[in-house]
Amino acid sequence: MIDRNPLPLLPAAPSRRRLLALAGASLLVPAAARAELVIDLRGGTFQPLPIAIADFGGEGGVLVSGVIGNNLRRCGYFAPIDKARHPDKNPPFDAVPDFNSWKAAGVQALVTGRVSRDGSGRIKAEFRLWDVTTGTQTDGQQYFTDPNNARRVGHIISDAIYTKITGVGGFFDTRVVFVDESGPKENRRKRLAIMDQDGANVRYLTDGSISVVTPRYSPVSQEVTYMSQRLGEQPRVHVLNIETGQRQIVGNFPDMTSSPRFAPNGARIALSLQQGGNANLYAIDIGSRTTMRLTSTGAIDTSPSYSPDGTQIVFESDRGGSQQLYLMGAGGGEGKRLSFGQGSYSQPSWSPRGDLIAFTKRGGGGFAIGVMRPDGSGERLLTEGFHNEAPNWAPNGQYIMFFRDPGGQSGGKLYMVDITGRVEVPVPTPAFASDPTWSPLLTAAR
Repeated sequence: MIDRNPLPLLPAAPSRRRLLALAGASLLVPAAARAELVIDLRGGTFQPLPIAIADFGGEGGVLVSGVIGNNLRRCGYFAPIDKARHPDKNPPFDAVPDFNSWKAAGVQALVTGRVSRDGSGRIKAEFRLWDVTTGTQTDGQQYFTDPNNARRVGHIISDAIYTKITGVGGFFDTRVVFVDESGPKENRRKRLAIMDQDGANVRYLTDGSISVVTPRYSPVSQEVTYMSQRLGEQPRVHVLNIETGQRQIVGNFPDMTSSPRFAPNGARIALSLQQGGNANLYAIDIGSRTTMRLTSTGAIDTSPSYSPDGTQIVFESDRGGSQQLYLMGAGGGEGKRLSFGQGSYSQPSWSPRGDLIAFTKRGGGGFAIGVMRPDGSGERLLTEGFHNEAPNWAPNGQYIMFFRDPGGQSGGKLYMVDITGRVEVPVPTPAFASDPTWSPLLTAAR
């Protein structure tokens, strides 16, 4: 449990100008959702915002501020200033900073904070976000929680700073489930693992005795669906509650099921069922176990992904002779083809914002991760290489995580790319990894 209260503003400098943003105008979000401080990532030269994260005072303070600095650096939109350039190594938390000295150090935004304990042993973590250019405090919060949540408080503060300056919802207070891969390539052990989005706090959800693939997080809860296969048996789709460890098999089909995806409300799962040489899509209500057939073709239909409003499904099919993307209503139907470029398209994933569909594109001897609008227009490739697969969205719709096998190695690694294609960073894992799937914000999931 993390309680939050706003901090009172300290006296402001006379200037009323806004915090200096990056060159340009606005983020790729609807105008109504924009915050007062806006960064443009759509055109022009992108320059990360120079920001200073001062060491937080108190026991555990350096840990919290270190998490914040790492998050803001990795997201690509901020350039945390090296501490050796800080003009004040320990700026007082309850006093207005010396803005002239921070300006001289090239800083445009400053974060100060402290961590203390109350009588019950809980920690109180506080931060202030300062506009160095105008000499004003633009945000301030205090959080009360168990000391074991210190790193998570760092993520929550990171989200507050990110959202205040960009106008886009945060994504740092999230977790990622992925397939941890170990052992020789011809006898690979694949088990489900979960970690914080920055690679910390790894733990394993399955023991590796049964191979697992294609996990997908529920958009609204701490549940994950995935496919597993016991030796000599057909693959089955499971749902696992991460908090309780309770798991269940979804559907009682005699044939192979695969590619499960939650509906936006988390109450239904779409999946692919193999029937002889073809595969069709089905939807299953998790509570009632009611099953509805969505496609009926002689082709291979797989990888369904719901639109955020739950009214449509994008999927891949080889009904036209090669793997392409198709769109249909959530109740099923023939489907309208979306992809028409050179090569094949697969693994579609609908953005939580609804504005883009991510996909894997194969052609020219390589694999690319790209995006297009839901009507098939505006195709853009964000990253290309020998082998890139399995795009999955952050809950704010601004970043995509995928896995890459660069060739010549014995396994894949996770990477994160933003929707401009300008930011691409590795995501640390303890071993080879594949099939990442992002949780909703922990503060929002029920």
